[in-house]
Amino acid sequence: MNDRWARAEERHRQSVEERRYRRRDSGWGADDRAPRGRGSRHAAPVEDDWDDYDDDTTVIPVYTDEEPEPVPPPRPPRSGQRSAGTRKRPARGRPVRDEDDGEEPPRRRSSRSPSGRGPSGRGQSARGKRSRVASRKAAERKRRRRNLWILGCVFVVLFVAAGGYAGYKFIGKLGGPEDFAGPAGPPVVVRVKSGDTAEQIAETMFDKGVVASSGAFYEAAVRNSKMTSVQPGFYSVPTHSKGSEAVTALMSKEARVGNVVISEGKRLHDSTDVNTGARNEGIYRKIADASCLGTGAAKKCVTYEQLDAAGASADLAALGVPAWAMDSVRQVPDRTRQLEGLIAAGTWDFDPSGTPEQILAQLVTDSTRGYESTGLMQSGAATGGLTPYQTLIAASLVEREALPNDMSKVARVIVNRLAANQPLQLDSTVNYTLDKTEVATTDADRAKRTPWNTYAMPGLPATPISSPSLEALRAMETPAPGAWLYFVTVDKQGTTMFTDSYSEHLRNIERAQQSGILDSGR
Repeated sequence: MNDRWARAEERHRQSVEERRYRRRDSGWGADDRAPRGRGSRHAAPVEDDWDDYDDDTTVIPVYTDEEPEPVPPPRPPRSGQRSAGTRKRPARGRPVRDEDDGEEPPRRRSSRSPSGRGPSGRGQSARGKRSRVASRKAAERKRRRRNLWILGCVFVVLFVAAGGYAGYKFIGKLGGPEDFAGPAGPPVVVRVKSGDTAEQIAETMFDKGVVASSGAFYEAAVRNSKMTSVQPGFYSVPTHSKGSEAVTALMSKEARVGNVVISEGKRLHDSTDVNTGARNEGIYRKIADASCLGTGAAKKCVTYEQLDAAGASADLAALGVPAWAMDSVRQVPDRTRQLEGLIAAGTWDFDPSGTPEQILAQLVTDSTRGYESTGLMQSGAATGGLTPYQTLIAASLVEREALPNDMSKVARVIVNRLAANQPLQLDSTVNYTLDKTEVATTDADRAKRTPWNTYAMPGLPATPISSPSLEALRAMETPAPGAWLYFVTVDKQGTTMFTDSYSEHLRNIERAQQSGILDSGR
């Protein structure tokens, strides 16, 4: 009895082990076509008391590198046989374990993936992904190394270039700046602007070809204490000069060119004084004398006649005529007088190497800036509605008729007479068109009807009759308050009497005649 029981336990243990560690026959070289369900030969039922015991332990999978072959559908169950897909629990509880077995082996999880692939497929996919990631990282490392090499080469080139340039500059400093050694060449006109430093002048000298390098001029200039006395303007300096010689030439008195001084009340053209016979040089003559370059046979100047012809040009914009004077200047009856008054009194610098038109344009443009700085464009309200050009004309009359202390009063007389449409009757307007001038005028001269004679017509002359000073212009822009209509200078000291009574004015004229100031030299 005991032997039978022992044999039964042994058979039961073998049956449990076969079911628990069931494997696919293909993994052991068996026929792949063998059925894989419970109906296989490894899962045949055992004819004993434990034959209906079933366990839900998961089958241990066979790992392969290939995709698992599809499982054929199960065969239909035979009559009286259990279906392979059903499980029957033992009637007497769990099977008895052998005392020598120890603990029941743990249940293993299925190693199949949700997609149905085994672990070998998943491992192969992971290895492929790791391979692609490794390849990308390797390529990235290669690119980084290449970029580092390129950057390194660039830095090396820049370092070498910087070192070479620094060395070149250092050697240049040791040897001094480049300088001319041969004889000087022909002169050239150089401009020194207001506020220029020695370094800026050196750059101008280099640009004009005077010196071989700006350093050559600069080093000589900073060693010369007289360099600070150089004034803004135009200078004639020889080209291809040594730095020290260029500095010396710049500071010489003969170097300054294109500098002209125009006194207050000066006209464009020359005139002759009736009493002395001396020539009163006009503005064109002054400009011509200041335009000379060179010495001896090489001396070149712009002539008086060239300036007179250029000043009569119909291209007013090329002559620098401002917009506020353009329309009135176009209507001037004598084209040779159209620029009268547009070149202001003062000290001016111009480039004498330019054409006559360029010289005049530069002077007119600079004068316009000076005129506009006084408030000329806003003066109409105080002058009875005079335009800027009409205010300039009136200021030229003030300049010729009054001393500085009386300018604002004379301006008021002009404004009052214009408002009353009364002729101005100023001797300065009669003298303007005469070749020979004096303070007094004759009855015949006053009777001549010209666009400038204010005895023969009411209103202002066609153009200014001289170059007014800024003081005369300011006086005309803000006339002194008063009702005066007449004025006359009664002595040679310049004493001027103002009145709004004509009878009193006649008495003042008699006083002037007694002083001899109104005596004519004709």
